[in-house]
Amino acid sequence: MIYKIQKSKRFMNSKSDNVIKILYLSVAVLALLLSAAGCGSKEGKENYLKFKKISDTHEYFAYKADSTLLISGHRGTKEEGYPENSIEGFQQALSRVPLFFEVDPRLTKDSVIVLMHDETIDRTTNASGKLSDYTYEELLSIRLKDHEGNITASMIPKLEEVFEWCKGKSVVNLDRKDVPHQMIVDLIQKHKAEKYVMLTVHTGAQARYYHDRLPGIMLSVAVRNEAEYEDIDISGVPWENMIAYVGQSINESNRHIVEKLHANGVRCMVSFAPTHDRLRTTEQRMAAYLREVENSVYKPDIIESDYPVEVWSVFGDQ
Repeated sequence: MIYKIQKSKRFMNSKSDNVIKILYLSVAVLALLLSAAGCGSKEGKENYLKFKKISDTHEYFAYKADSTLLISGHRGTKEEGYPENSIEGFQQALSRVPLFFEVDPRLTKDSVIVLMHDETIDRTTNASGKLSDYTYEELLSIRLKDHEGNITASMIPKLEEVFEWCKGKSVVNLDRKDVPHQMIVDLIQKHKAEKYVMLTVHTGAQARYYHDRLPGIMLSVAVRNEAEYEDIDISGVPWENMIAYVGQSINESNRHIVEKLHANGVRCMVSFAPTHDRLRTTEQRMAAYLREVENSVYKPDIIESDYPVEVWSVFGDQ
């Protein structure tokens, strides 16, 4: 399932009609609450992404100039009782909306790849210290906390457990942390995970490294300016293998970059995580999402958010 932003054009183009916008957002918030109340035991199989071959993955992520929108859950989701970078959080969000997920692989003391955003485990678990000072065996007694600090039953997952979970369900985009490139390559090859894994890269050299060893795998590249565009372009990696992060918004400063990426068939992604996601209430965030998109020079093709279900409630279920 892919969402069409164009479904909401009558709201986005009528900036003077604040009453309609308020009513619209009220309905979206109500839909979000009803979704939360009713999703309890649903597995959400209708939201699963099932790719038979790598070309299916390419087709799903390709830019098609049809106003469709994909949503990426940044570190999974922020919901009460569901920690970031947890399989339980991924499943909870996926039970409500089709998503792919940005996740954070890091190494334990004994070189097991697990998911953890920070170098330390203080913020997200009931323990403290550097992740790299713990063996995986020692992590088994530790439990993850949700974003409000509540201890849950969730454990720190191994990346290979996430690979097994997401096969036939979703795609995970591996951010760049402290895991050596070759260890990532080896694990993907071991699990034959090319169809449902994406790799975040920050340079053309990184893109080329992965492409040479995992031909066809999807890459999430940073292309926020002309220099970054040229660096990726000269890598020789096919544009069809990429989505592009173009910044926190699409405006006149990066308009020409977005146009060049679209001409190459590349979807352009913005992230609300550093901006609108930091607002305190659901209503404030959803109003900010709507303003951001209606004020964009071009509508984003992918939105990354800590609150992917809220983004979906604004743009996806109209």
